Parts: sequence; structure tokens; C-alpha cells
Amino acid sequence: MAPDLSPGRVKDSPDFGFAFNEKNFSDRLLRIEIVAGFSAAKNDDDDDDEDDELDEFDEMGGHRKRRREDVNPQNVIGHEEQILNCNISDTEDGDMGANQGKDDVAMVEKLPSCNSLNSSQLGKLYASGGDESIHGKDARWSREGPIVLRVNTIHISSPILAAKSPFFYKLFSEGMREPDERQVTLRIQASEEAALMELLNYMYSNTLSTTEPSALLDILMAADKYEVASCMRYCSLLLRNVPMTCESALLYLDLPGVLATDAVESLTEAAKRFLALRYKDISKFTEEVLKLPLAGIEAVLSSDDLQVASEDVVYDLVLKWAKIHYPKLEERRKILGQRLSRVIRFPYMTCRKLKKALTCSDFNAEMVSKVVLEALFFKAEAPYRQRLYAAEEDSVTSYHRFVERAYKYRPVKVIEFEVPRQQRVVYLDLKREECASLFPSGRVYSQAFHLAGQGFFLSAHCNMDQQSSFHCFGLFLGMQEKGSVSFAVNYEFSARSKQTEGYQTKYSGNYTFTGGKAVGYRNLFAVPWTSFMADDSVYFINGVLHLRAQLTIKK
Repeated sequence: MAPDLSPGRVKDSPDFGFAFNEKNFSDRLLRIEIVAGFSAAKNDDDDDDEDDELDEFDEMGGHRKRRREDVNPQNVIGHEEQILNCNISDTEDGDMGANQGKDDVAMVEKLPSCNSLNSSQLGKLYASGGDESIHGKDARWSREGPIVLRVNTIHISSPILAAKSPFFYKLFSEGMREPDERQVTLRIQASEEAALMELLNYMYSNTLSTTEPSALLDILMAADKYEVASCMRYCSLLLRNVPMTCESALLYLDLPGVLATDAVESLTEAAKRFLALRYKDISKFTEEVLKLPLAGIEAVLSSDDLQVASEDVVYDLVLKWAKIHYPKLEERRKILGQRLSRVIRFPYMTCRKLKKALTCSDFNAEMVSKVVLEALFFKAEAPYRQRLYAAEEDSVTSYHRFVERAYKYRPVKVIEFEVPRQQRVVYLDLKREECASLFPSGRVYSQAFHLAGQGFFLSAHCNMDQQSSFHCFGLFLGMQEKGSVSFAVNYEFSARSKQTEGYQTKYSGNYTFTGGKAVGYRNLFAVPWTSFMADDSVYFINGVLHLRAQLTIKK
């Protein structure tokens, strides 16, 4: 029967701490070989897809990267060249000199490394294994292999370990060749010894003797390696209680082999929230953000609360980051297509920037065509359908392509006409809470839109009326500063109301614009601010204020 590994509180598990390394309560011997590290040659067959993420992360965090190796006991025992001759004994004390005639079998754990060994290299590594290899000043498993520094032997209970770990369950049920085999061997690096001993003790007592972050992280990695999910959850809980820093948050996001497991999901989510909050106002930390590793910039740019001028800024930032960290075009195109394109919310980019994206060589042409087409279809949809798309996506993915961020410049929908005259129809929607936040003297700006090659914008204000007797809602049209060009424009402001549900003209006029000038109406609805924001206000439909501006080049 397989062990029950369903999530549960640590305190609900029985405490068998009294039985740890106690001969009278044990049925097996665990032989731990502590070896010196060695530099393994890279397997030519390794898949680099996942390792391409960022070597730069090591430079930022100053830590070593590790990943879970293939530690299936059956797979390891199944290859003769991977067996160590450790003279497995069935005596009480595990005497290495007894029963020399029996098959000598040991469980060998591959050394944790960012580069795995192929079968040929493993064969060379273990071919010279023997009892004499663990003795003598200069003994080695192979000429380039690790030195066995020392051996620890611990009394263990196979039912206790198997109940906590699928790794040990498979080892005891499938990995032992003979029913009377009592001793198994794990080989670990010296740097893993303390973490493994803590892990073994936890499997008996459900507690740890340390709360030091670096030690907890090592134990977490060991728990992942030996599949002790309850210890992973416990380490995650303790680490979440430690004040987080940028360095530790990045470290938690770069846990190889651990990242996708439910046991540490709360820790990685906490790290993402920390980074997203730390760099929320991205304009203040642009240089720092450009130095973040892949996992870090994904966490920051995936946030709905990111304070940024517009999604165009996110697009430009992603391209700049990719060019810094991936100078080779092929690698840059790969990371943009597989990872970073998901954090760019193309539906909220301006049409001018979308056009540039279509011709950007950093993106795969097929991929960028697909996302731009999707963005254009989204822009053409009615607001209620846009909100529906956003809600549907929010339930299935963490990358909220259709969710609008807190942009400094509010997105607009623009319809362009060139004949019989150049004309732009611009739609700006503001939520009730956005309008409320303008009081008493705030303003919000729209994204830029263009007419006759010139950039324009809308701005909504809370200001005093001309007699300074009460606050009111105003709407203005401005032209971005660009040289000394001037030309005349006819404009019209409209808004929807509950009474007709259609757009009603509120103000119209004409104006000869020059760079940096704006024109509009201080009290668009001719009512005080309190009436405009009242619960029964006719200008908010389902909590949204719908505004429209029409601009036409004057003949």
C-alpha cells in the first residue's frame, strides 16, 4: 500500500522522535557516504530548454543552483555499472566483512549538480567502487571522481521513512534485491550532510532544530530531493515567517525541481508578491528591474497592480531587458516567445505600438501576429465583453492578458476616418472609484492618440467651477508638445447616461492647437461634484463613466 502523502498539519502526525537512530526500534541500516564534490562533464544529450532561463541569477543572488536528480531507486539499481560493492550484510551491526559470497547491493544517489551524468560517465565513476575505496588517504572512485570523506551509519525504521517519502517507499519495496537485505547506501556531498540529518530527524519527530533561513533552504532542497512533502511545507511555512528581502525572494523563485510543487507554492507566491510590491512603481526602479533575473522580472511584470504609464512602457522594458540578458537574437527570440510575451498585455498597448511590434525582429513573426490580432479583436469588443474575457482568463491563468492595470495614462479606443475629412472618435471609460479618487483636485490622463501626425490626449479633472463655489467634473483635450506646428480642430465631448443609454453631446467647439495647449470644459455635466458622484447619478452605468471625444480637422 502506497504511503498517504495528502497535505496535513505537522502537529497531526505522530511523534516517533524517540525511535530515531535507535537499534531496538529499527529494521534497517542507512549507510551515508559523504564525498567531496567534483566537476561533472555536461551531458551532450541534456535538454537546455529549462536551463536557458538565466545564469545571471547566480551573479545576482550569489548562491548555487541545484535541481532534483533522477533518484528512482529502481532505475539506479537496474544498471550494473551503477552498483557500489558495499558488502550488504544482514547482521545486526552491519559488519562489512560478513557474507562476502552474497550479491553486494547498495542504493547510490547521484550527486546533485546542474549538469547530469550520462550512463557512460556513471559507469566510469562507479566501476572502481569497492571497500578499499573508502579507506586510505588518497582513495577515489575514479581518477576524476569524488573522494569519500567519511561514512555514517544510522539505524532507521523503513515503515516510518516509507510513510513520509515515496522515495524511501520505492526503495524499500522495489529497490532491494533480496528480502533479507538490511542495509542501503546513500551518497551525498559534504554540503548536504547537515540538511539530510535534519530531514531524517524530521521524518521521525515532525520538527526541525533550526530556523536559520539558509539552513531551512538546504533542508527544503533535501526534502524535495527525497520527496518528503510534509517537510517541504513545514520549511516553506518557517521561511515565510522570516522577513523577506529581494535576494531571498529571488532565491525562492529559483528553486529547481521544487518550483512546480504544491508544497512550496505559498512560498513562491509570497516571493512574487514581495517583488511585485517592491517594484510596484516601476519608474522609480527601472535600472534595478533591468538587472533582475528572468523569474524576478516575470513576477514584477505579471502584477495587476503595477504602476506604469502605459502598457507600451512594459513592452519597451521587456525588449530592453531581453537585449541585455540575451544578446544573441535566437536566444532572445526564444525567451520572448516562450516566457516574456505572456507578461505583456498586448490588448492595452496603443495601435501605433502594436504596429511596431509586428515588424520587430526580436519576436517570432507567427507568434507576434497572433497576439496582435488577438489584441485588435479585444479592442473592438464592447466593454462588457472585455470584462467577461478578463474574468474568464483570471480563473485559468496567472498571466492576465485582458486585465487592465493601474496605468498612469488610461487606455482609449480610437476609430479613425480619413475621408471625407481626417477624423478621430475616441472612447474613454472611467470607473466610479477612479473618478472618486480625483477629488478634490486630481486629474487623470488618457493614452495618446494621433490626428494628422500630431499626438493628442484627454484629461479628466476634479476642479472648482469658474465662480469657485463648488467642485465639479471637467474634461479637456490637449495636444502633445511637438515643435511649433498649429492647426484648427473641431471637437465635441459626449457622455452616456442611464436615461437614453446613448451618447449625448455635452460640449463642442473649435480650437487652433499649438504644442502643449489644451481646451475643454470645467463643468462638463453642469452639476456639482456631489451630484455627479451620487449613488443615483445618471452618468455611471454599472459603475462606469463612458466618455467620447470627436476630433475633426477643420477645413
